[in-house]
Amino acid sequence: MTMLAGGGESAGMELTRIANPIYDGAFKYLLDDNRVARLFLSTLIGEEIVELTFRPTEHRMDVEARSVTVFRMDFSARIALPGGEEKLVIIEIQKAKYATDIMRFRKYLGQQYISKENTYTVGDELRAMPILSIYLLGHSLAHTELPVIRVVRQYLDASGKEQIACREEFIESLTHDSIIVQIPHLNSRRQSDLECLLGIFDQSQKDPADAHTLSIREEDYPEKFQGVIRRLVKAICEPDVRETMDVEDDYLEDLEDMERMIAKKDAALVEKDAALVKKDTVIEKAIQILVASGLSENEARARILG
Repeated sequence: MTMLAGGGESAGMELTRIANPIYDGAFKYLLDDNRVARLFLSTLIGEEIVELTFRPTEHRMDVEARSVTVFRMDFSARIALPGGEEKLVIIEIQKAKYATDIMRFRKYLGQQYISKENTYTVGDELRAMPILSIYLLGHSLAHTELPVIRVVRQYLDASGKEQIACREEFIESLTHDSIIVQIPHLNSRRQSDLECLLGIFDQSQKDPADAHTLSIREEDYPEKFQGVIRRLVKAICEPDVRETMDVEDDYLEDLEDMERMIAKKDAALVEKDAALVKKDTVIEKAIQILVASGLSENEARARILG
């Protein structure tokens, strides 16, 4: 589905409308195509994927204020690497910043560590799959504007200076690397394959009339990524994807209302606490004045507090 740009430096250039993959529903549809999912993840993690088993999980949440049911989708992928090892990739998309994000991420991460599903065998030996967590954030971190941040563990000796090259199963099973993508800092200057691929999340391309779609220039993407683009073009025409995105909007609106209500209550409690402290200070001063006039402290307190 295409449209013509109306002005600016893109005037006259043909734009293609794609489903906005920052929505869980559109992202799930994108990765439901195994070939596209393998291309997306291998480009993102920088490793060849021999085999991919994609495992979206849905968590039902009832939003009473709007009488709708939301299925929160977490994404995890079990991948086989060329050396015969397997790895679990956890993908979290967060459109907006909420106070409960970090604890929710930690809880989900903990569930993956203890799950018996996240094991594989080498000969007769059962091994725990190493975990790679990927966070696609629709908001910015506090101290860096880099679009992609790779958190990569190092094995160091006691001095912290000499790096140990070999990997240990014990360490790999109990620690993990991460990739954080700051979507607000994706921009048009895309030089690497990864930067180019992540351009599909660039919210500056959002359709002003429909937040569920982005308008991109297909010529900005090399041929190997055309399957990704076609998949997101197709998603626009899928009623289930559209409906899921509508429900996500309703859920986020309710969540924002709840956050505002909590913030308002917290502010009221702080104000009330400040008033009580002020009242206690005034009472203590009055007691000290009475004590200075010759009353005992007990007598002064009895007179003030009645």
